[in-house]
Amino acid sequence: MRFGINTMLWTANFTVADLPILDKAKGWGYDGVEILLIDPQAFPSAALYQACMSKGLGLTAVGIASLENNPLNPDPGVRRHTLDYFRACIKALAEAGGEILAGPMYAPLGHFTGVRRTADEWKRSVEFFQELAPTLDAHRITLALEPLNRFETYFLNTAADALAFCQEINHPRVGILFDTFHSNIEEKSIPDGYRTAGPLLKHVHACENDRGTPGTGHVDWTGVFQALHDVNYDGWLTIESFGSALKEISAAARIWRDLEKDMDTLAADGIRFLKSSFN
Repeated sequence: MRFGINTMLWTANFTVADLPILDKAKGWGYDGVEILLIDPQAFPSAALYQACMSKGLGLTAVGIASLENNPLNPDPGVRRHTLDYFRACIKALAEAGGEILAGPMYAPLGHFTGVRRTADEWKRSVEFFQELAPTLDAHRITLALEPLNRFETYFLNTAADALAFCQEINHPRVGILFDTFHSNIEEKSIPDGYRTAGPLLKHVHACENDRGTPGTGHVDWTGVFQALHDVNYDGWLTIESFGSALKEISAAARIWRDLEKDMDTLAADGIRFLKSSFN
């Protein structure tokens, strides 16, 4: 198991000025960092590659769809533009030495049509990721698609949804990111959700029910860890939370209060809990 920390605890727009975060992560005992990748042209790939290599840290990234980059859009021109966008994201991550691009890349985050997903939307999105697959192969990047709770998307909400979606895409580099925060809302049993995702589980976000420090809320961590053992998962276990001072991120995640006295405390206490509890 490798333990990661998402840098959105401190910044939504990671630049070379934020590289000292990597030193802190290494000091706390993390094996790697995860960075939001929104603008592939501005992503500091070369600097991240050098920094991660020198510190022995792994790298993953989070990607999201938007109204501008939307795999569901019925307009073929928008979908072609979106393919180019995600191809550029994959290339930027590969140049940084990254290995996994994870997140809700199948539909615009926080956008709702007022009805449940349609068969046409499902088909367009499946075909989109099938078309993206050769780029994943070329750059040796794994895509981990994340079901979100019903308040953030209408397209994929459960492990069963995500499994069916990825099975239809049917490519070895496309699988599931499963997050304890979202599954705490949507699953009858979080551990059973991990077992459902298990055949295609590529990445894990270890988040408390309020996105605070893991181990301080009511997530069934004992059950989650047992489920991960049951499915022989041995990938990343990454804490994803968001600093309340980051207005654009805290607004999107609906965070209106401080989750911990400071973000360094959440990161340091979180990995101590995960490492001491996962065995």
